[in-house]
This record gives sequence, C-alpha cells and structure tokens, in this order.
Amino acid sequence: MMIDDTFIRVGIFFTILATMMLIELCFPARQLPNKQHSPTQSTRLLGNFGLIVISGFTSRLILPIGLAGFALYCADQQWGLFNLLQLPVWLNIALSLLLLDMLIYWQHRLFHKVPLLWKLHQVHHADAHVDTSTGLRFHPLEIVASIAIKGIAVFVLGVPAVAVILFEVLLNGFALFNHANIRLPRKVEKVTRLILMTQILHRIHHSQLYKESNCNFGFSVIWWDRLFGSYAASATKPDSKIDIGLAEYPDAKDNANLWGLLMMPFTRKK
Repeated sequence: MMIDDTFIRVGIFFTILATMMLIELCFPARQLPNKQHSPTQSTRLLGNFGLIVISGFTSRLILPIGLAGFALYCADQQWGLFNLLQLPVWLNIALSLLLLDMLIYWQHRLFHKVPLLWKLHQVHHADAHVDTSTGLRFHPLEIVASIAIKGIAVFVLGVPAVAVILFEVLLNGFALFNHANIRLPRKVEKVTRLILMTQILHRIHHSQLYKESNCNFGFSVIWWDRLFGSYAASATKPDSKIDIGLAEYPDAKDNANLWGLLMMPFTRKK
C-alpha cells in the first residue's frame, strides 16, 4: 500500500507560509535593500515562488510515489536497519527524526563545501534579502539531489513512512520560520536560540562574509552546530546591518528573475 502525503504537507506548508508572511509584513526586522541593482519585491517573489513550483513538479517526476511511499515500499521489502531491528514504533520514529535532521545538517555543510554542489546552493544564498520566500528559493537540481540523499537514508535506515511525513513537514516549516524577516522579542529569542535556529542566527548564515556564512547550518535545532563546531552566536555587524547575499553577484536584479535563478549554476559570475 502506497501513501500520498501531499495534502497533509501542502496544507501545513501554506498555513505556516501565510502566517510568517503576514507577521513579517506587519513587523519586518529588516528593510528591502534600496540599491540601484536591487530587484523589486515582486521580481523576487515571482522568482522565489517560481522555483518552488518547478521543484515540486520535478520532485514528482523523479519520485512519483514520494519519499513516504518509498518508505512504505522499503518496509514491505524489509529493507533498512529499523525494519530488521523491529524497534518500538515510538523509538523508531524518534530515532528516524533525529538521524534525518542530522543528515540534513551535514547535507547543508556538504553543499557549501563541494564546488559542484555549491553552484546549485548559491542560488539560495544569492538572495540579497532574507524573508519567508527565501526559504523556498532552492534550485530544482538541489531539490533532486536532496531527495536522492534522503532516499538513500530511508533505504539504509528503514525510516517509517510516518517519520518521513513528520520530518518533511517539520523541515519545510522550520525553513519558513527561520528565514522569515522577523525578530523575536529579545527575551524570547534568547531562550529559543538555546534549542532552535532563530531568524537572527540564520541571517548570520546568509552573510556575505565567508566565516559567517560557513556557520549555523542547522534548519531546525541548533544542537548540531554546537556539537560539530559550526555555531556562531553573533555576527561582526548588528543583525539589522549584516550584508546579506553573495558579494560575487552584485547585480542582484538580473539574478532575481526565475530564468536568471534557473541559469545561475551554469553561468559565470560577473
């Protein structure tokens, strides 16, 4: 029996998306860059949302049954460590979520380290402004690579379908949350950053400075960055003054439209 988790994921996704966009519209942490070569907000949004639409269609072409369906198939075939160990359901799900989250942390670091993968991931970092839509801004080929990595993990570990659905919902939700152009109240942020990747911490990761963009890789919890030595509590500039984007792409206006974003990995920097 196969499972289609699309309606669950899409419903929760749009709820979180609308909530984050409404909050950042009312209480923005940073203003849009007001520079000659900066794109308009409409251009950014069309490009960023266009990428997620294309990535969604691409994902279905690559794996029509979805990762949850693939997990069910692996369970039917008794493939993967957890399917062989027959652990309690709650422990199976908990370990799966934990290991998948750590996997995404290392996947993120890998996409920064390997030049070929960075060509894809730079599409995400070239955004000169970070807001909720930036959490959608991933090249379709990066999404394909991510599906392949998670698919291998599902196969090797025997991750149950329910854990796959939960993880995908959490991953997408946290990506929207920590990219949002908001700033939590100081006391709330101080406590939240002990567990989760807050907006302030993630904006450090989007800094133009290499030493800052090469930290805070987690998408949800902050534990992996602390454990593996990539945590940065603050940037060299205040949160409102951090230079966001990639210095090697100064003409952000040309790179913000959908076609420019799709072609970015295959074109030379100016």
